[in-house]
Order: sequence, then structure tokens, then C-alpha cells
Amino acid sequence: MTNFEEKDGFIWMDGEFVDWSQAKVHVLTHTLHYGLGVFEGVRAYLTDEGTKIFRLEDHTNRLFESAEAVNMKIPFSKEQLNDVQKEIFKVNNLEEGYIRPMCFYGAQGMGLRADNLKTHCIVAAWEWPSYMSPEAFDEGIKIKISSYKRQTNNLVSRSKVNGNYVTSIMALQEAMQEGFDEALLLDDEGNISEGSGENLFLVKEGELFTPDLAASLNGITRKSIISLAQEDGIEVRVKKINLTEILNADELFFTGTAAEVVPIRTVDQNTIASGKRGPITTILQKKYFDQVRGKRDSFSEWLTPIE
Repeated sequence: MTNFEEKDGFIWMDGEFVDWSQAKVHVLTHTLHYGLGVFEGVRAYLTDEGTKIFRLEDHTNRLFESAEAVNMKIPFSKEQLNDVQKEIFKVNNLEEGYIRPMCFYGAQGMGLRADNLKTHCIVAAWEWPSYMSPEAFDEGIKIKISSYKRQTNNLVSRSKVNGNYVTSIMALQEAMQEGFDEALLLDDEGNISEGSGENLFLVKEGELFTPDLAASLNGITRKSIISLAQEDGIEVRVKKINLTEILNADELFFTGTAAEVVPIRTVDQNTIASGKRGPITTILQKKYFDQVRGKRDSFSEWLTPIE
């Protein structure tokens, strides 16, 4: 596992690139205490035409939407942050990896009023080959229905806000301690929400289903998979999904910037269908990996070159 305190390179902070080891904040930074910050997770892939960032503008747009949801004013434009995310790869000599933009409040004050605070912005990038083990993409993963519930039905809970991920951390830790690879959270009505950091898809009788956005994050990879499925004539239905439907699915898989597209073989020790990666998951997984590596002509606008 990467020790981020010991890495070399540069991180962009508030308008300038600083040495990785010097990218620090005060211990009384407001976001450190209260969790009110917004962030994104973005991936860049090496293609035959050089390194390209996958859906850069979509991620930056969502960053600003999350900031608006918590009344945070980002002191840089979308264009500036897009340029920085391209430049961070060049200054760190990266070909592939993960990009983390984040906006957070400084140490100008303390308390829940959160007034008169400066908004800081950082962009970091590092190599991160895969969030899942290599065999997970072929064999699938084991997931546990979490005892933790995901808050839903409000704009803040559906945004990519730092503090929202405490529940995700607890759910994932619980799952891993019991021998599972990931967690699946329910919403407060008992319907399926999402994984600790992934959206869920279900295949039944050739159709693709995914929970509505009252219950989950509006994932960029989720949107991509919906487009790739519809391109092949696969019907996609967005609806509330219950646990019984999950257990009776023909196929299940997770999607996310970090997780990419990973099949699910068991839920709480219940084997899903044959317990193997299904045909539609296989098709969409291949299309996605071909897409991010520039091997398809469709949706070429999703890839932004760093040059």
C-alpha cells in the first residue's frame, strides 16, 4: 500500500505546484474537524495517442455541483481546474493513474456556523493500477449487505461530500472483517442503495437495472455504462430495487471510477445465478475498458488528452 507521506512529486495547492512533502494544512483546518469539503476521483489512461483523462469535464462539473449543494464557493473556474488536472500528470511524469481534486475550508475559524472561512483547492495525482485485485474482474467479488444505512433523499447526501464517506468506510470495514470484498448498503426504506464507493447494476432477462438517484450517487461510470448498454440496444431501467430482486438476479456488477466494472458472484453467501461473470457484464466490462483506453470510435468526447 502506498504511503502518501513518503511519495515524491508535486501537488497543486491554491494556484501553485508545491513539493509533495510540503503539501500540508493546519491541524485546526475546519474540514478536518467537520467534514465539510467536496472532492472527485478521476482516472487517466494510457492510449495509443498518449495519456487521456476519462470524462474530465463531467467530473469537474460534478465537483462544482457538490460545492453548490453545501454552499461552498470554489475560488477557481472549471476551466482552471480542468487545466490543472491535465498539468498535474505532466509535472509528475505519469502515464496512468488517479486524480484527486478537493476543495475544503481552512483554519480561519471553528464552529458549525462555518462563516468567514477561506476555501482551499488541491489537485493530486498518483499511480493507482486497480482498486480491485486483477482476478476480481474475471471471477467476481463477494459482497455483504451492510448493517449501515445510506442517507438518502436530500441533495447533500447525494453529493460527493467528504463527510458522507464515513458511513462508507464503516460499511467496508465491517464487510472485510467478515471475509467479504465489499459492502452493499441499503437506504432508509430498505431498498438497495450502492456499494461503499460504487454504483450497482442488476441484469434480469436481458435487461439492465440500477437504483434511482434518490438512493445513490450520480456516478460518472454509471452514466457511461448506461450509454454503452443503450448503444447495444440493451434496455436500461432506473428504479427502486429490493433485496429479493438482487438475490434473484441473473447478473450483478459494481461500477465506479476506482472499481471500474467488477462482477459480483455472491451476496451474503448467496450465489448469484451461476456464480460466474455473466454475458452482459462481460460485454459491458470489455466495452468500458476499450472505451477508456481509446480503442473505440464512439463517445470519443469522453477522453481528454493531457497535452
